[in-house]
Amino acid sequence: MEISELRSKAKELREILGLRGYPVGVKISPKRLDVDAKRLKGYRYCQALMQARKGEHVLLGKEEIGCAASAAVFGFKELPEGFKTGEHTLKIGIAKDPSIGSKIYAEVESFRPGEIEDLYLFPLETAIMEPDVVIIEDQPERLMWILLACVNANRGERIETNSAVMRATCLDCTAIPYKRQKVNLSLGCFGCRMATDIADDEALIGFPYKLFEDVFDYVKYFSQNAMPSARDKKAYKALKARGG
Repeated sequence: MEISELRSKAKELREILGLRGYPVGVKISPKRLDVDAKRLKGYRYCQALMQARKGEHVLLGKEEIGCAASAAVFGFKELPEGFKTGEHTLKIGIAKDPSIGSKIYAEVESFRPGEIEDLYLFPLETAIMEPDVVIIEDQPERLMWILLACVNANRGERIETNSAVMRATCLDCTAIPYKRQKVNLSLGCFGCRMATDIADDEALIGFPYKLFEDVFDYVKYFSQNAMPSARDKKAYKALKARGG
């Protein structure tokens, strides 16, 4: 897909769905990138995503990332001992048993040390290159249509999502979609809800870029009939009209 077409379709996708922010592209690079983007320092990955969702082009690499959990996902640093033992989860209050906490932080689909050097996050509408992963953070109803598009692209097969409700943006919506080349859905996590402006009524979806064209085409198709009917709540209005 030409970059101009990607930009145009990203804009139309946002407008059809009524998204609150921009769909974000993530380029996962094995080398340090030299692009016209702000290199963040001390930011968590979820915070970099937040900035890109607002319209910024940002870079976050091994030397700049400010979150131990996401740094481990991207192979930038080893996971700290307290995370491995589960003690960290007790400290922040998301588990009562360290063995459970340890399993929460068990590596599912992480990058090997040295596998990547840089992460480039940007709004798809102003893309200068094709991303590896697309992430959309918004209300569940908006994400539902994207997931339905992925179901159609997957020939009607049911989609299983994978999450431990921890490392929602870095692992659930970036590493897993990239490594498995499948869509993944997340309700967020303690970290991103503490560190970003994600709203209480928002969740996230990540999918490999190879699905973007199908997602766009199907969402546009849904907008012709299914989407307006659902949003207008026709069946509910009929029930209320009958006194239900």
